[in-house]
Amino acid sequence: MNPLRERELLLTRRQFLGRTATGIGTVALASLLNPRLLADGGVLGRLHLPAKAKRVIYLHQSGAPSHIDLFDHKPAMQAHHGQELPASVRMGQRITGMTAGQSRFPVAASKFTFQQHGRSGRWLSELLPHTGGIVDDIAVIKSLHTEAINHDPAITFIQTGSEQPGRPCLGSWLSYGLGSENQNLPAFVVLISQGSGNLTDQPLFSRLWGNGFLPSSHQGIKFRSQGDPVLHLTNPPGVDTASRREMLDSLAELNQASHDRLGDPEITTRIAQYEMAYRMQASVPDLMNIESEPKEILDMYGPEVHRPGTFAANALLARRLSERGVRFVQLYHRGWDQHSNLADHLPKQCHDVDQPGAALIKDLKQRGLLEETLVIWGGEFGRTSYVQGNIDNPNYGRDHHPRCFTIWAAGGGFKGGVEYGVTDDFCYNIVQDPVHVHDMNATLLHCLGIDHEKLTFRFQGRDFRLTDVHGEVVQGLLA
Repeated sequence: MNPLRERELLLTRRQFLGRTATGIGTVALASLLNPRLLADGGVLGRLHLPAKAKRVIYLHQSGAPSHIDLFDHKPAMQAHHGQELPASVRMGQRITGMTAGQSRFPVAASKFTFQQHGRSGRWLSELLPHTGGIVDDIAVIKSLHTEAINHDPAITFIQTGSEQPGRPCLGSWLSYGLGSENQNLPAFVVLISQGSGNLTDQPLFSRLWGNGFLPSSHQGIKFRSQGDPVLHLTNPPGVDTASRREMLDSLAELNQASHDRLGDPEITTRIAQYEMAYRMQASVPDLMNIESEPKEILDMYGPEVHRPGTFAANALLARRLSERGVRFVQLYHRGWDQHSNLADHLPKQCHDVDQPGAALIKDLKQRGLLEETLVIWGGEFGRTSYVQGNIDNPNYGRDHHPRCFTIWAAGGGFKGGVEYGVTDDFCYNIVQDPVHVHDMNATLLHCLGIDHEKLTFRFQGRDFRLTDVHGEVVQGLLA
């Protein structure tokens, strides 16, 4: 490491302003004219590429939605329903321990009907009628694939680019590279909703929105649906705003003295986070007050929008966060792990997300925000075309399937109304235009003006990046 560069990295904004005779007054005036001038910038002072997107809303459907029953219409499977999946299709590929003991692997055609929608004529399940209204705005990617076959490594992989915990997640990379557009809100916010289709949800560990080896200021901030949106945001009894300000100033002086002595950049992070929490006391209450939205907007997201913590409420919050300049909003919706009772659970999950997900796209579009906001919808892998359980039992489910699955993307440089990738007649293998998880992340970064090979962080003697040593931009998805 270059000692001079190391010194530059430790130089804080507070020190810089303190060394500039007229810096405080100049910045104060500038902040009145444009508050975003005080927002934290990322390490990429200049983007590698022309950017189409400024921010991302990632709607992660935790547990893995069944692409066979929602997006990838395979009418030919009806002729094979109940028959053994051909060995020539499976080709000895591994399966999970949950179905490894089955004596048979019968093909299960979807129980749900499909219809064509939009000018593009995209086929969608009857479970997604509202999504049918936005098909001309979204790119449906049917050929995503991954290596991981179980939930924890798969969700870790799609979020961080590694199946092993400890790497920074996508939101942290964007916070690190691009910084924040709003001095009063974090660059990276996480919202979680509970699905109504499955009571045995996979856990969501906080490391999924963790900063890994990046500075801790880049970790995601989880907003809660009850009480303070962020823990300890409200002043405790007996402490007013003036007292809180005085306490923070004294604490900042102590932390600054420690930093001057030790040179630990995490100390400056601590100072910045205390200041962010103070500013959020004013900005967050207004943000969370969705009842200030016009009635037609609330109605568009559906009746559940009035219940804090639902996917509908969080989708509307995502739009409010995005329009305020939050760089990355991560929504997790739990409950998509239909190993059994697929026919009952899947419609409930779709009811949770279909209307508000479509409303989010329409809302962003009518506000002129969709062109600069990239929205992603999808899970960590797909579901098998063969059943888990007995096909004669109406409560059968589907197991994990990493070989192919479907996600969709809208806005921010992605083509609308397109379908990318083709799977075989059994929805089991990709036969055209495969898209690996690393390819998807490389493409996403490309839309934000970032060359995925150049956004790196040196750790333990190696330059790490989100896409590891892989990934190609999928040109066929770009507008």
